[in-house]
Amino acid sequence: MKKFVLYSLMLGALVSTTACRNIEEDGPTIVQNGGNGNGGDSENLILTGKITSDLTLKANKIYKLRGLVYVTKGATLTIEPGTKIVGEADKNGALIITRGSKIMAKGTATNPIIFTSEKPSPKRGDWAGLVILGNAPTNATFKGQNGVGEMEGGINDADGLGLYGGNNAADNSGVLQYVRVEYAGYAFLPDKEINGITFGGVGNGTLVDYVEVAYANDDSFEWFGGTVNCSHLIAYKGLDDDFDTDNGYSGNVQFGIAVRDSQVADVSGSNAFESDNDANGSVTAPQTSATFSNMTIIGPINSAAPGQINALFQNALQIRRNSSISVFNSVFTGYPVGLFIDATKGTATDLNITGNRLFFENNVLAGNTTPLKFGPSSPTTYSIELLTTWFNNGGNSILGSTADVKLTNAWAPGGTTPNFAPASGSPLLSGAKFTNTKVSNWFQKVAYKGAVADLSDTWYAGWTNFNL
Repeated sequence: MKKFVLYSLMLGALVSTTACRNIEEDGPTIVQNGGNGNGGDSENLILTGKITSDLTLKANKIYKLRGLVYVTKGATLTIEPGTKIVGEADKNGALIITRGSKIMAKGTATNPIIFTSEKPSPKRGDWAGLVILGNAPTNATFKGQNGVGEMEGGINDADGLGLYGGNNAADNSGVLQYVRVEYAGYAFLPDKEINGITFGGVGNGTLVDYVEVAYANDDSFEWFGGTVNCSHLIAYKGLDDDFDTDNGYSGNVQFGIAVRDSQVADVSGSNAFESDNDANGSVTAPQTSATFSNMTIIGPINSAAPGQINALFQNALQIRRNSSISVFNSVFTGYPVGLFIDATKGTATDLNITGNRLFFENNVLAGNTTPLKFGPSSPTTYSIELLTTWFNNGGNSILGSTADVKLTNAWAPGGTTPNFAPASGSPLLSGAKFTNTKVSNWFQKVAYKGAVADLSDTWYAGWTNFNL
């Protein structure tokens, strides 16, 4: 049924020179108004319900998400550079791009698109987050249907708008470029949260490049299946994990940065990387096999300024439950544990090492209390000694202090912009390799380890906000 929804945000009577605009949509419906009718800054729009036809959000307006907002029926939501979208206070607003629909959020370095809180004193969890669902493969199962998953966070409904997955590896869910997502994250149930950005079955026809998630109330980025490739990602002071991969995600990620607040961690235990094939560690295909290169991870421990950290911090990387992700040319600093190969649940994760499916090469672990850890599984005879040999044979290195990495100003005080460039004498300035077949295609071949080349490389600055 079609209907018109009109809200007035203005107090008092509207004078004759003020016009209000209705937007007509199918379904429970959408959008709102209130302003001078000439497209000026005073016009605000509320989004709610289902967007069922193409819609463009204009840069000279502020849009408000009220509750769960679905883009559906193959519609495309286009967001102009510089547009601001806020989650309405205490309404758990989320934007959900359903299978077959698209988001075209193409900001610029000077005019990023910003999703944020509407509160004057914002905090993590003020709104729910951004969810993109596609038709690329996953190993999830929903009601007996293999290759289809139900997205966590309570977003699925009777129409199946919270489902993801299919058979199209090249599926295209649109563009996320120069986009910031701030203060998102909603705990629907324990371990059933909406993250800063959640990708479910998103295909490699989708462009994800230059995206920052700041102050997430759960994971900053999480991928459930899919094949989407991502670059220039920033996870800033999230609560749980920075980069979480599950249910058969097999895409590539290059140039990523994560920074943690030493006092803020999740009750579930916080990691930079967490990866599962699925919740039970099964052998169900497609296997989680994402490949990461050139990541710079700044954990809670700063050797140059020792102090107490939140006891809930765990690992720079926890690869578990039969995951076979691979990591190259990266640096991981300041976690209690560096690399944890966890074979304690499901099919033993170490079988992916011996089977040449899981690689960890040309990486640096720095300032970790326990650089290497192995959680054994009784079906195999793998050991911490074998893990150490494998680690050393991969051209990896262990540094005793975070200061040994010689980053320019990665541990910047709150309210200031960090500088992630390796300084003179840093072991990150050279030594990257792209000879492994996992990184021989798609990846940009650079000489340096980590996400930033040198002082001239400032891709992480300008469009981002570290001063929240």
